[in-house]
Amino acid sequence: MSITAGIDIGSTYTKAIVIDDELKILAKEVRATGFRLKEVGYAALQACLEEAGLESDRTDYVVATGIGRHQVEFKDIHVTDLTASARGATQLFPATLSILDVGGQTMKCSRLTDAGKVHSFRLNDKCAAGTGAFLEKTARYMGFSMEEIGSMIESSKESVPISGVCAVFAESEVINHLSLGTPPSTIMHGAIDSLVGRSTQLMKRVKAEPEYTLIGGILKLDMMARTIGQQLNTKVNVPPKDMVQFVSAYGAAILGQWRLERLASA
Repeated sequence: MSITAGIDIGSTYTKAIVIDDELKILAKEVRATGFRLKEVGYAALQACLEEAGLESDRTDYVVATGIGRHQVEFKDIHVTDLTASARGATQLFPATLSILDVGGQTMKCSRLTDAGKVHSFRLNDKCAAGTGAFLEKTARYMGFSMEEIGSMIESSKESVPISGVCAVFAESEVINHLSLGTPPSTIMHGAIDSLVGRSTQLMKRVKAEPEYTLIGGILKLDMMARTIGQQLNTKVNVPPKDMVQFVSAYGAAILGQWRLERLASA
């Protein structure tokens, strides 16, 4: 049995997955990336191997992806997060043609070919207002944790507009709404609507087409996926909440299995 690992070093979180040659997930781990990129990927992998009951050197192939992929010294190969997410998304949802990935610091949308390869992509403008970091910062400013956002916005019956084109201006709108006595749930609802608006605009720029698959930690919020689906007027695919953050790592691990097969047949 061959064991491969996918290490996704994101700007906010690092994800690791270990799979076998039947593409079964044996273990997965997520950790805050921090500033020690070389160490966090290794620590996440070792946690996976321990959880799976495997020796620390049991992996046959390691594929790194994400913004910090070049810092993973123990990798066998690295791939872009677009390539990894395309492989992971199409494994989970084979008919996927467009992927929206909302991360902590970036938002990416890619359009795939019928064969599941990246045809074109677009990234959000270099501003946190279009990422999960803005939602987290908004919640913390109002005294709430990320874990509390879901129940908070689900209780909201309305939203207020948050139209700032950058995180600084958007934050000033949040402060203004609070000063006017606007309930925090209504403000968070508005922040979600703002993020959804940016998401759908990015998808239009890449000429995304169904089937749509949405990934990234922020998609743990049911309202996010539901609102995007309403805006697109179609069904969207969302992995289970325990996988939505791991799609790129999973895709990287699958590519590792493919690589091993090629090497064996060479």
